[in-house]
Amino acid sequence: MIKAIIIEDERMIADEFKRMLNEVSGETAIMGTFSTVRDSVEYLLHSEAPDLIFSDVQLPDGLSFDIFNKVNIQSPVIFVTAYDQFIVNAFEHNGIDYLLKPVDARDLVKALTKYKALEKHFTGHSSFFNLFSQKTRSRLMVKKGIENISLRTDDIVIIYAEDKLFFIIDREGKKYRVDKNLAELGQELDNTIFFRANRQYIVNIGFIKSYKTYEKVKLQVDLMMPTLNHHIVVSQEMAPFFRKWISEL
Repeated sequence: MIKAIIIEDERMIADEFKRMLNEVSGETAIMGTFSTVRDSVEYLLHSEAPDLIFSDVQLPDGLSFDIFNKVNIQSPVIFVTAYDQFIVNAFEHNGIDYLLKPVDARDLVKALTKYKALEKHFTGHSSFFNLFSQKTRSRLMVKKGIENISLRTDDIVIIYAEDKLFFIIDREGKKYRVDKNLAELGQELDNTIFFRANRQYIVNIGFIKSYKTYEKVKLQVDLMMPTLNHHIVVSQEMAPFFRKWISEL
């Protein structure tokens, strides 16, 4: 049985898609249907990972790609959308197929066949999900001038974006350049230790001293290194997830 979820904000479209799935694949069980980035993130953070995700791209509170930037998702995704301009991004975010609305039953069958073929190929060799995920990193390659340094992730205090470049500050206050962006690093780092506070910052829980309410709906994070001149604010959207994340660790 394939355990799947659907991410789609139009209820009638989601219901029609479930009906079509039942017709073409009696072995697909829908575990839940979600209409927003927020609800999808909440489910994926706290529930068993589905075998497969069917996802629209444009949702009321953002693009579904935002989900993958907030959760280390290992499940393959079949994107279902009315627009073809997102196809490149789709295959950078666990995508194994891209179906255009209105979905043709024959195209859905082909997509499910592709999923099964990939699953069969990876069974017995390595985890099917290893196709889409990497083991969390214990070290990152960073740059200091012309020198390339292997930095322990435990020593990272914050990672941040500035003028389209990406930097790391370690426990000694040293600053390094890193070639990967925050979305890529978020996929590689242990999400029980590192949290994407907003579009600019990732923070290490080991260096969080406290947090407090900021502008009523946001949170301000105070670090154990007060000399760092960084104002880290957890966005309104991520604030409830931050509270849950930090209280459960």
